[in-house]
Amino acid sequence: MSLTPPTTKNILRPASHLLDKLAELRLHGRKALAVLLDPDDFEPARLRHLLQLTQQYPVDFFLVGGSLVLTEHQAALIALLKAEAPQVPVLLFPSHALHVDPAADGILLLSLISGRNPDFLIGQHVVAAPRLRQSGLQLLPTGYMLVDSGRPTTASYISGTAPLPHDKPGIAAATAMAGEQLGLRLMYLDGGSGAQQPVSAAMISAVRQAVEVPLIVGGGLNTGEKIYEALAAGADMVVIGNHLERDPDFLATATAALRTADLTD
Repeated sequence: MSLTPPTTKNILRPASHLLDKLAELRLHGRKALAVLLDPDDFEPARLRHLLQLTQQYPVDFFLVGGSLVLTEHQAALIALLKAEAPQVPVLLFPSHALHVDPAADGILLLSLISGRNPDFLIGQHVVAAPRLRQSGLQLLPTGYMLVDSGRPTTASYISGTAPLPHDKPGIAAATAMAGEQLGLRLMYLDGGSGAQQPVSAAMISAVRQAVEVPLIVGGGLNTGEKIYEALAAGADMVVIGNHLERDPDFLATATAALRTADLTD
């Protein structure tokens, strides 16, 4: 494997662009909404319906990823997003080094700081580093924290880590603070796919007070009230996925909660 210095063709696009967008939204008190799409559940007809809805109910980012991703499905999904909704940035939400795809705009470079599995703290990053250098993707170094959501999740199983206790906001705050001190640029609190309950408002608030970087929250946000509570507690961006796959019209509810949070912030 060659680790030669980058040429003009593979120099990374400035990482600050998408990070600046999130920071600017926060500076102006505006909340953001991201839709998480799993390539393994990719159905073109259903996705096109969802993309039509985003014309009326805009989203800020698409996240593409899942715990078990087939590369060919991911490429087809990104291609459709770029063709049908080119104005919305596409960010990879990887669970493995093989999920790097230069067709996206950026990648949440996740470090699973809630766990103690070295493979998801640095191991996968080492494997992916040469491909990332050549990809031109904007890198968004992210402290990823799994939170107990009342049931075992695919993310905790695949990563081989225990989630943060649901009722221990102080542990989450200290974990996020350590991640920020290590130079991570975003924090992501996640109940995981299929979460029975969302991350608590108390934990979101504790993390928000502990760090200056933008805070993303996902998992279990299956009602407008839960989305609003997460945003009111201090989330800068919420992520919806599973519930939207079952009910694409939920996007209207999500954007309404977002607007309410913007007005009351």
